[in-house]
Amino acid sequence: MTLVVVPVRYPLSKHSKATLREAARIADERDADLTVLHVDLFQENRRVSRVALKREVESELGRIDRARYVVRQGFLVEETIMDEVAAENADVVVIGSKQAGRWRRMLNKLFESPDVGQYLEDQLDCTVITVSAEGATQS
Repeated sequence: MTLVVVPVRYPLSKHSKATLREAARIADERDADLTVLHVDLFQENRRVSRVALKREVESELGRIDRARYVVRQGFLVEETIMDEVAAENADVVVIGSKQAGRWRRMLNKLFESPDVGQYLEDQLDCTVITVSAEGATQS
């Protein structure tokens, strides 16, 4: 079974909504399961619940068949996302352009001018699709 993972902010930002819509479209198109992931940072101590995340997503898109809602706690958003994607053996990860920018800054500390999409595909063995408010690009 194909799995699409989409990390989002809670409450949903404008960019998270666009990323979520694209991920739902891709999951539907590929007849895939969808995991909606929110990373609840330890240092922010917001205690976001899976139920609250599900309600927020469904209020934006309606009920999504074959969707799973996951809240993980972590110190670093990017590392927690990578851990979840690897653990679930995801086939596709749909990230927002802002998330890609944060990953790029993090990777710039380790590598010169990294291709974020290619790095994630190499590390996670999956397709990475980056979404901006204007549309999606596939790495």
